[in-house]
Amino acid sequence: MTDFDAQPGRTAPPQPELSPTRREADEAELYAGLSRVAGIVAGAQGVIDLLRDVAEFAAQAIPGAEGAGVALIDPRHGIPSAQTWAATELLIREIDTVQYQEMNEGPSITCMQSRRPTVSGSMGSDSRWPHFGGRVARMRMHSALALPLIVGDQVIGSINAYAKSRDAFAEHAVRLGSQFARPAAVAVYNAQLLANAQERTLRLQHALDSRAVIDQAIGILRSRSGSTAEQAFERLTHISQTENIKLHIVAERLVEEAVRRARARHR
Repeated sequence: MTDFDAQPGRTAPPQPELSPTRREADEAELYAGLSRVAGIVAGAQGVIDLLRDVAEFAAQAIPGAEGAGVALIDPRHGIPSAQTWAATELLIREIDTVQYQEMNEGPSITCMQSRRPTVSGSMGSDSRWPHFGGRVARMRMHSALALPLIVGDQVIGSINAYAKSRDAFAEHAVRLGSQFARPAAVAVYNAQLLANAQERTLRLQHALDSRAVIDQAIGILRSRSGSTAEQAFERLTHISQTENIKLHIVAERLVEEAVRRARARHR
């Protein structure tokens, strides 16, 4: 029995027994999606491209899904910061924009709070989201399956699958979707870690480059005036504050000016 949160008070119509052929086809779609997720190499593409792939793979792996999106949480601000970073179609992005930025309620938010898959077979009558559900039903989207993306004990986001038909996501879909979400969460998390590491490396390199050019500018000022390093640095700082220009830009201009003068003398 798959563990998930179903729509309160709604009894879905009996689902027809899946034929062995249908089950095999669904399993094949799931394993194809899992293989594609496993084949994603962090760093081989940007995070946004990776998330777009995960959304596409999820829409294929989850039976009944007509579209899917991937939402991520900013770890500094928690669930209220969630937003969809990739979606298989514009309507999915619009639905999730309503969820996160307008209503602050919906299946994705619920699943991230509960850390369990969340299913709705008729969002327009779902008492959990009185504002979101009616709004989305008017957009002719009636079923939702939201799967939390969890790594260790940390919720990093969710996969949100939608369908226009009612009661599109039975227990079978929840089970396969949950199997897909686990490795997808790891792939997304690793891509985020790598992207953050690369960003920190770039910032550090920029800081080192800035420090080097500032040291060069200090040396030029000292050679011209015979001042100490502290006095030269204070002069650079004064120019930066007076002209409201960043210190490293003041230093770059001074170094470039010195280079131009040296080249002119040689000519």
